[in-house]
Amino acid sequence: MKFSSPLLLGHRGAPRQARENTLESFRLALEAGLDGLELDLHRTRDGVLAVYHDFELDGQPIAEADWSALQQQAPWMPRLEQVLELAEQFPQARLNLELKSLPGPSDGREAALAQALQAWPARERAWISSFDPLALIRLHRLKVDVPLALLYAEPEMEELVPCLPVQGVHPHFGLLNEARVAALKARGLFVATWTVNQAATVRELLAWGVDGFIGDLPTELLAGGR
Repeated sequence: MKFSSPLLLGHRGAPRQARENTLESFRLALEAGLDGLELDLHRTRDGVLAVYHDFELDGQPIAEADWSALQQQAPWMPRLEQVLELAEQFPQARLNLELKSLPGPSDGREAALAQALQAWPARERAWISSFDPLALIRLHRLKVDVPLALLYAEPEMEELVPCLPVQGVHPHFGLLNEARVAALKARGLFVATWTVNQAATVRELLAWGVDGFIGDLPTELLAGGR
């Protein structure tokens, strides 16, 4: 993953200033001077890639809802294409697209994301991460033209990395120490971590060689990484 380091990303935008995963939150993070955004994607029943964190909205699975119904319930919820349009206004902005998925049969969300990125001329500014190793394998088989990264909060997940077609890893920062970062970097992996909300933690992790930081507070990320 050939991105500048350190890479400072707004976790769902700037969620302490505006509702997370909204265009307002994303714009605030970018206007604050962050390098880019981390955002969450689900596929609706009718094939729209909706930007939302949880698998359900008011008890209704996102995957079983049509986009028109979601817009009535949550008019603030954007679709991926709207975020890509916003990113066009910030030509240097990077996008970490987290595909929300659970291991099991696919509903086509990987293909929908691959198609959306294929249509975006600036896709070299994006990469995809997921907690679901099957989703990452499917994206690779679809020949998605962006890097892939494994997200994890359990140390055992790291054992899957050699089996996966990934160029990066996104461990929770609590899993990292200097030796662990060195071992991951020795494999040629891009290491980005979450959710880092203190400048001192950014500085410590940066000294260990971490490449990217995902956090809720743009001021803390910038104070620690610049």
